[in-house]
Amino acid sequence: MAEHDYTARVIWTGNRGEGTRHYKGYARTWNVETPGKPVIHCSNDPLLGGDPALHNPEDMLIAALSACHMLWFLHLASDAGIVVTGYEDDPLAVGETDPQGASRFLRATLQPRITVAPGSDLKQVDALHARVHDYCFIARSVNFPVDYKARYRIAT
Repeated sequence: MAEHDYTARVIWTGNRGEGTRHYKGYARTWNVETPGKPVIHCSNDPLLGGDPALHNPEDMLIAALSACHMLWFLHLASDAGIVVTGYEDDPLAVGETDPQGASRFLRATLQPRITVAPGSDLKQVDALHARVHDYCFIARSVNFPVDYKARYRIAT
């Protein structure tokens, strides 16, 4: 097994002058400022008072899961000789919060809309999704079930 390192720089931007002296006295905002990459401005989940216009950790996790699945799907499709000309996903993650405030994801469903070349065998295309979970770093790392409900369109 080969190990890989991944890094990011997370910088809290929510100090309003008194740090965390008072629970409501600081903002739950931060930036992801990884050198050489665009800054991502983030906030807490809106359910916890965060800014709904900014990405939150839950957004980023479901986006990472969807993107990893997409990239492996495209790789496997290319290897299988399947021509994909479009791919969009609106993934849905379901979470829960217990009475003490601890939260977790219960499950996620990827809902890709995939456009393939005329003559594609849609059963073969659909079978690739199950194989993605053998490779996708993110899907293999989360502790909740990930399902998919793909829809297909034949390119014209």
